[in-house]
Amino acid sequence: MSKLIIQIPCYNEEETLGITLSALPRKVAGVDKVEWLIVDDGSTDGTVELGRARGADHIIRLPQHQGLAKAFMAGLEASLKAGADIVVNLDADNQYCADDIPKLIAPILSGKAEIVVGIRPISEVKHFSLVKKFLQKLGSRAVRFASKTDIPDAPSGFRAMSRGAAMRLNVFNEHTYTLEMIIQAGQKGMAIASVPIRINEDLRPSRLVKSIPNYILRSVFTIVRIFMTYRPFRFFAIPGIVSFGLGLLIGFRYLYFYFTGHGSGHVQSLILAALLLGAGFFLGVIGLLADLISVNRKLLENIDWRLQQIEKKIEKNGHG
Repeated sequence: MSKLIIQIPCYNEEETLGITLSALPRKVAGVDKVEWLIVDDGSTDGTVELGRARGADHIIRLPQHQGLAKAFMAGLEASLKAGADIVVNLDADNQYCADDIPKLIAPILSGKAEIVVGIRPISEVKHFSLVKKFLQKLGSRAVRFASKTDIPDAPSGFRAMSRGAAMRLNVFNEHTYTLEMIIQAGQKGMAIASVPIRINEDLRPSRLVKSIPNYILRSVFTIVRIFMTYRPFRFFAIPGIVSFGLGLLIGFRYLYFYFTGHGSGHVQSLILAALLLGAGFFLGVIGLLADLISVNRKLLENIDWRLQQIEKKIEKNGHG
């Protein structure tokens, strides 16, 4: 019997959660059972009580507010323990159209994809500012470059995952899971696809966009951190090569003046060349070390995934 679990990370969503839950399906073509799971990220209002009253099958409560990324990962872990074969994630503010869930999981059911991301019609969304639209596109391009995937709307939170894909995901970013998840999928060779989806009217301002400057700062930091984490050698080696190359050019310039008898007036060039050469060398070494750490992390993730597979087989044989 196949099971679909729809998970909803929540933080003080009493005003919108009821609308979101009322739109969720209890039957979806291609799966035998549909369950709802709410992740309470330290809410202080009536979110949990409302979830119970509206029929949520599972409620996971974090002891305190830990952010969207950790709430998302807690939901994945709980969904896997509850026996989910497919996990669909959506927001509690009713941004996404729940009627598109069958379309979202179709590539997983057909075996064409392990992860599916819903593509929002961003250019048509009236309540998105021009800055936000630009940053959405910039973030998506950065993710496509880092992950070698082709997902037009990387920040979209409306996505579906197979059980196998969910078991292999490990998000470290505390701000948001959306970008990092796609990069991990691309680097691990998972089949990832995207489908066009619809969105509903805006019910409340975004929690992630407290202000445009704050959103820009966080977006830039997230993109930089993504490159540093998943392309560490390139991140450090490129500026290292530039620095080393400039150091060589300035050094050769100093040697030219030195051998022509004018070296005493260009000592500053020698000092600058030494600094640039040293910086380039150390950035290269840091890049190599960071790349080794990245390889080690991937090996640990692979070991963790294999252990989960073994535990699953043991549990299945035990029940059998």
